[in-house]
Amino acid sequence: MKVLTKELILESNGRRVTYHNITEQVKAFVEETGVKNGLCLVQSQHTTCSVIFEEFMHDLDFNGDDYLQVDMNAFLDRLIPRELSENTNYRYPGPAHKDFLFSLSHSDHPSDPAVLLNGDAHIRASMFGASETFALNDGLLAIGVVGSIYFIDFDQNRIRKRVCRIQVLGE
Repeated sequence: MKVLTKELILESNGRRVTYHNITEQVKAFVEETGVKNGLCLVQSQHTTCSVIFEEFMHDLDFNGDDYLQVDMNAFLDRLIPRELSENTNYRYPGPAHKDFLFSLSHSDHPSDPAVLLNGDAHIRASMFGASETFALNDGLLAIGVVGSIYFIDFDQNRIRKRVCRIQVLGE
């Protein structure tokens, strides 16, 4: 059995929820591996990001977001409001957590505590989960005709690079 891994580096836009349709990159990696039957795991290593399987929409708004994503964001904004200032909607981040994050020498957190006002992003990502697993049959992802794989960054506080890991297992 083969186990092969690839990382995609994706950039968030930092001003709104970022959706990356990574379907073609995942398909290309599956083909590159030569695995015919097995599993394909697509996973985020970030606690404010999710991987989802959803229908591809052909209609886009002026931001380039498809209508299904716009609808999902509108629903989530009503359910889980943005954390725009300290001590409003969320207890996160607490003082001990801020101290911990700012003490890390390898941290990608700038010294501005406002970038930590992303409790909403953590809750949203927890609801959707960090990964999706797909069956591979005869070298193809079992995702149907309109199924697409999206990497979502729910953190809207700053531009940054995100890692999406693809792992193919099989023979």
